Amino acid sequence: MYNTDMPRRAELPSKAQLLRSTAIAIVTAGVLLTTVVLPSEYGIDPTGIGSALNLTEMGKIKTALAADALADAAAAERKPQATAPAAQARPASAGKRSDEMQVTLQPREGIEVKMAMLKGATVHYEWKTDGGLVNHDTHGEPDNAPPNTFHRYKKEKDVTGNSGEFSAAFDGHHGWFWRNRSDKPVTITLKTSGVYSDIRKIK
Repeated sequence: MYNTDMPRRAELPSKAQLLRSTAIAIVTAGVLLTTVVLPSEYGIDPTGIGSALNLTEMGKIKTALAADALADAAAAERKPQATAPAAQARPASAGKRSDEMQVTLQPREGIEVKMAMLKGATVHYEWKTDGGLVNHDTHGEPDNAPPNTFHRYKKEKDVTGNSGEFSAAFDGHHGWFWRNRSDKPVTITLKTSGVYSDIRKIK
């Protein structure tokens, strides 16, 4: 048994009132979508209000981070065997050598440069961009290993260069993955010196 009386017909909203409430709700949702949701989530600001509220930049950052995460995940799924023939990764003997090379990344593009090294071999390196900011992941992948098997030496975001040295944690391919996060091409100059048998660019 109900504790309250059923409303009378006269107390119920009319069809016109329902339509008016629905229209107001749709307009309100549209305003929120264009002024808050699109700028803050996707970096799209058709009205300019998002920029005034500092929401557009947040949306652009979210979009860029999501794109980078997808691209990095795709790069991590590459099999180590695809980087270079295994025969070059395990030379009978590898002497000390020095190399210098340049790679150019288009906007949002990622590129790898890998060296074939034996466990314990050490490489000194220095790389720098022509001014643009890049993300880098310095890591190694063992020969004939399953996908996503790697050892990370260093990882940074939004930098113009890096230098140092590392010793190979295992026989395999070791080097750098760079991603250009800017809207302009970026050229990277890489100098290496150490014990490795091969160095090459990998798309």
